[in-house]
Amino acid sequence: MTEFAEVLRQLSAAQKPAKGVSLYTQFVNRPAGRVLAALAYRVGATPNQLTVLGALFTFPALAAVALLPPGPTMAVCVGTALAVGFALDAADGQLARGQRSGSPSGEWLDHVLDCVKIVTLHLVVLVSFYRFFSLPSPAFLLAPMVFQLAAVVIFFAGILTEKLKRRTPGEAPAGSPPALRSVLLLPVDYGLTCISFLFLGSQDVFLAVYCALLAAHVLFMAAFLVKWFRELR
Repeated sequence: MTEFAEVLRQLSAAQKPAKGVSLYTQFVNRPAGRVLAALAYRVGATPNQLTVLGALFTFPALAAVALLPPGPTMAVCVGTALAVGFALDAADGQLARGQRSGSPSGEWLDHVLDCVKIVTLHLVVLVSFYRFFSLPSPAFLLAPMVFQLAAVVIFFAGILTEKLKRRTPGEAPAGSPPALRSVLLLPVDYGLTCISFLFLGSQDVFLAVYCALLAAHVLFMAAFLVKWFRELR
C-alpha cells in the first residue's frame, strides 16, 4: 500500500498543468486516470496497452448505442464504459510521463484513437436517433452531424494550436486555471458527453441534454477558433 501511494505521488508530480481543463477533467477524470495508471505501473503495463484497453471499453459501448434499443440498463452500461474509457485515456499519458516512456508513436496512437472515438460517437447517435427515437422533427437528425463537426474542429484545432505554440520562444509557463473558466469549460468536456449517455434510457431527456451540449460546442468552437488564431498571430 505504501508503494502504491508513492507511485500515486510520483504520477501526481508528473501531471500536466491544469490550465484550460474543466472541473470534470481536473477533479474526476485525471484523478481516476492516476489511480488506473498506478495500478498499471504495479502490474508492468505499458501506456500503449492502456490506450488499447481504453478503446476496448469505448468502442463496444458505442456499437451498443447503434445496435440496441435505448433502455435504462443499457444507458448505465454505456455511460459507465465511456467514462472508464476516458479515464484510461488520461491514464496512458500519466503512465508515460511517470515512466518517462513517452514516444511519438504512443502519442500518435492516442490521438488517432481519440479522433476515431469522437467521430464514431456522433455517428452512432445519428443511427440511434434514426432507428429508435421518436424525434419531434426529422431536422433533429442534423444534430449529431453538427455536433460531430464542432467536436472534430475543436479537437483538431486545439492540438494544432498546441503544437504551433511550442515553436514560440519565451512562452510563459501555465498557471492554475481560474475557477470560472473551469466551470465554463464543462459543457465541452468529453467526459460530460460520456456522462450524458446515462440519460439514454429516456429519449426526451437525452435529446434535450445532447442538444444542449451541441449548442455549447458550436458556441465554444467559434470562440476557440477566434482565440487560438489571435494567440498565434
